[in-house]
Amino acid sequence: MELIQKAPAKINLSLDALFQHRDGAHEWEMVMTSVDLADYVRIKPSRTITVATDSGFLPEDPRNLAYQAAYELQQAAGVTQGATIHLEKHIPVAAGLGGGSSDAAAVLRGLNELWGLNWPLERLAKVGLAVDSDVPYCVYSQTALVQGRGEIVTPLRRRPDCWVVLAKPSISVSTSSILRAIDYHQDMPRPDTAKVVQGIKAGDFDLMAAGMANSLESVTAARHPEILALQQRFVRYGAAVAQMSGSGPTVFGLCRKRSRAHRIYNSMKGFCREVYLVRPLQ
Repeated sequence: MELIQKAPAKINLSLDALFQHRDGAHEWEMVMTSVDLADYVRIKPSRTITVATDSGFLPEDPRNLAYQAAYELQQAAGVTQGATIHLEKHIPVAAGLGGGSSDAAAVLRGLNELWGLNWPLERLAKVGLAVDSDVPYCVYSQTALVQGRGEIVTPLRRRPDCWVVLAKPSISVSTSSILRAIDYHQDMPRPDTAKVVQGIKAGDFDLMAAGMANSLESVTAARHPEILALQQRFVRYGAAVAQMSGSGPTVFGLCRKRSRAHRIYNSMKGFCREVYLVRPLQ
């Protein structure tokens, strides 16, 4: 028996880093949505947990988030079975698109079926928090307000229809290094998350776009100014709004119409090797 789980990339329509807890964890308020750029996770029953990937950039040992997800669920459920996990990668690595977290979430969903646990998504999301703060959202992989340390996931209605162009510059960003560099005493970009949520609920694209921002953008862009250059190009080429996803370095632009998104996609390909034209899932 082999199960195949789709693991979609995510983007942050808003990302607000509120403060840091004493244990080092960060308090978040974010609106996230998933797009149709995805990895595929193949899972087979086995006596032990093993992970393999077609990417040369990822570890195939307990450092891999997919392995950690399998281990955490194994421990939480008290099962003795293992699994052979293969990751077919399409989402760029270390890009701010949540590829590792989405792979981990796909493992949780797949093993939930393979091991016959029948746990609800809410319970799987709680297990996922032990792996990474983005995993609880990725368990659901639908537009949602995400709060706390990542464990409070409130699904929202499908956001206003739009197209997304993703552009990843030829750099990789360590999320942990960006989080260590946050200075909560300095001014950071602040989204109006309530406005983003209101726009989504009302189906109002302009209202949603007006509230968007990413608090980590200034931290990452200080190290990698090409991020701001990409943003400026997106806007110059006609994107309604452009911002960094997650801790970067991927920048995305939103467009109402496919025709404009396609023109932007073609224009961005002249300046960035990894460019994708995608749609949000729901």
